[in-house]
Amino acid sequence: MKAQHPPHSAKHSSWAYAEQHTEEEPALLQARRRAENLGVQPVSQGVASLLTVLAASARAQALVEVGTGVGVSSLALLRGATPDAVLTSIDYEADHIQAARETFRDARLPSARTRLITGRAEQVLARLTTGGYDLVFVDAEATHAVEYAVQGIRLLRPSGLLIVNDALDHDRLPRPAVREETTQRMRELERLVLEEDRLRTAMLGAGTGLLVAARR
Repeated sequence: MKAQHPPHSAKHSSWAYAEQHTEEEPALLQARRRAENLGVQPVSQGVASLLTVLAASARAQALVEVGTGVGVSSLALLRGATPDAVLTSIDYEADHIQAARETFRDARLPSARTRLITGRAEQVLARLTTGGYDLVFVDAEATHAVEYAVQGIRLLRPSGLLIVNDALDHDRLPRPAVREETTQRMRELERLVLEEDRLRTAMLGAGTGLLVAARR
């Protein structure tokens, strides 16, 4: 018997319900207001919750983030990581780094748990230790996503996780006729991880798409 698929409106309702599955702490709510003032788009509520779960499942102690923003994803990752975990987070915009510091202060996060670097990710990632990290999260412009992912794979320990935000490129990835540069780069990234023998991958529908790959 052929499976019956729910109508689009019902599917969207389920997605919206899942996005609000957990309540956010006051520090994250304040960070989202800060992001709106700066014109920054943080990860969605559903993605933030999923980042916490993934960091917890990986028992992450050393983490890397490309794209600090105002610290929403940073805080979500550290909430799931081990109590002594340290997050190295990279952002090119100094005002983003400052906003993230305010988020961490609101959350009473010890300063020793974050290493915030203002700079170009391609240069900073190249200086980080090969095989020294449990989790790498990429939330940056799609034009550099493949480059960052390649560096992320290099940085991961066995069983480490590579996570890429907006992997569905705002729902354009499944539409073959779309030829936007960002969409093509995300397709290239998807092919890269699928063809990489050291990885096991999944594409998740949270937010605007989350690509998760575990290193063998």
